[in-house]
This record gives sequence, structure tokens and C-alpha cells, in this order.
Amino acid sequence: MSHHVNSSPPSEPSLNQSSTAMQIKTDVLYTLPTSFYRWQVLGLLTAGLLFIWLSRNEQLDWAISNYWYDAASQRFPWQNNYWLDLINHRLLKIAVITGTVLALFYGIYRRNTRLIVTMLLIGVGPLVVGILKAVSAHSCPWDLLEYGGKAMSFPLFDPTPALPGPGRCFPGGHASSGFALMALFFLFYPQRPRLAYWCWLGGITCGMLMGFGQIMRGAHFLSHNLWAGWWVWFSQLAVYWWVSGYLSRKTR
Repeated sequence: MSHHVNSSPPSEPSLNQSSTAMQIKTDVLYTLPTSFYRWQVLGLLTAGLLFIWLSRNEQLDWAISNYWYDAASQRFPWQNNYWLDLINHRLLKIAVITGTVLALFYGIYRRNTRLIVTMLLIGVGPLVVGILKAVSAHSCPWDLLEYGGKAMSFPLFDPTPALPGPGRCFPGGHASSGFALMALFFLFYPQRPRLAYWCWLGGITCGMLMGFGQIMRGAHFLSHNLWAGWWVWFSQLAVYWWVSGYLSRKTR
């Protein structure tokens, strides 16, 4: 009786092996081409010039904030609104911080360099904005003379007036927590570039929404929030460029 001989070709790698290979691939921190950074610098320069014009012209800032200010009572009616403060000013920020910390610890546990760096980038943006805000002489709208306060307003880059008030209100700190989610771009690019860009747009949307809640309360002007997004993305790009380049040179 003849014995059956298995003449089939060697089997393909198992699904688990493929998954492991993909996991290793997506764990690695990649470097971005010089052309990518050139376009980003061009975009940042263009946006920066536009934001400088808006900050010095101020008409759009005042027009939007005037809408949420009640001249009769000389206050921003939404300033102490319970739900706006709870959902926009507290819960959204807590959600971003909690999600980032949990993902960071998971990345450390899995030794996922890309996830670790991305979560640290989320913290970098608000840190930079927080430092700039701490040394700023610009006061919040609700502190200004035009809105019932005692502080004098002044355009960006103008000399500080005699009564600038408490200051520490530029750029928008709260909006930076939402803009910080732009860092998720680096987590998914280049394997899933479309998802990466959607995450980037999602971070911009979240930052603008969180910032607009602060405009309604009288805590910030629109330009404060726009500059917060600018500084967040600039700092994330700069840090990622340095870290990815350093690790790339180190592993050669």
C-alpha cells in the first residue's frame, strides 16, 4: 500500500506571525522626509503672518467677543454657566489628560516607542503654551476696561500699557489641551496617512471647540486660541523632528 506524500508548498506565515511583524513595524519611530518639514514650515509661516495681522487688527476678536458680552449688565452672561464650565472647561480637559496618561502607561508596558513619544508630544504643546501664557502681559477679555474690568488692552507687539491688569492670558491655555490631540498624527503616519490627517484635523476641531467655549465665557479672544494651536503644532513638529532624528542616528 502506497504512502500519501504531502507535496503541497510550504505554508504561508501564520496570522499571528503577520500580526507580530506588523506590531513591530508600527512600534518603531520613523523619520519624516525633509520635504514634509519644508511644507510644514511654509504653512506655519503663512498662518503666523495671518495670525499676527488678526492680533494687531483686533476687529474680529472684538466683534466675536462683543456678541457674547451684555453691555447692560457689564458682564459675560456665560462666564459662570454651570454646564459650559463643567463640560467644556473641566470634563473635556480631564478626558484628554486621562486618556493620554493611560495610553502612555500602556505604551511603556508594551515598549511601544511610537505610542510613548506621541503621548509625550500631547503634553509638550500645552506645556509650551502654559509657559508663554505665564509670562504674558495680555489680560483676559473679562478683565478689560471695555468689558467692565480695570485692565487696558493692547495689540500684539505693542508696548505694554500702564495698567495691563493681571495678564497671563495669551495664548489660550485651555484650547491647547484640545489642539494637543494633533499629535496623534505621528502615531498613525506613515502606515495610515489618511487616518493620521483625520486625527490632525480632529485635534484642530477639538481645540477650536474648547477655545470657543472660553470665548463665550469671556476668558479669551479668538486670536488667543489660534495662537495656541500654532504653538502646539510648532512645538510638536520640532520635538518630533529632534527625537526621531536622534533615535535614528543612535540606532545606525
